[in-house]
Amino acid sequence: MNEEEWNRFASNLLKAELARAGIGYDELIKRLAEIGVQEGYKGVAAKINRGTYSLVFFAQCMKALGVKSVRLGE
Repeated sequence: MNEEEWNRFASNLLKAELARAGIGYDELIKRLAEIGVQEGYKGVAAKINRGTYSLVFFAQCMKALGVKSVRLGE
């Protein structure tokens, strides 16, 4: 895959976890704040939609969602 495809994969991966949890960006921001991570709506939306977030941000989101494992492929 090229870089654009990897970014799309990353974006879709996090969006899928949000969908599984049944929450949107507003709730994610609230949950991130509960674990001490301060992010604004525009920043979160931009990171997720671009798929260019850091592994740290992804781990923080997974912690905020209560996700213990992530499937990267079939």
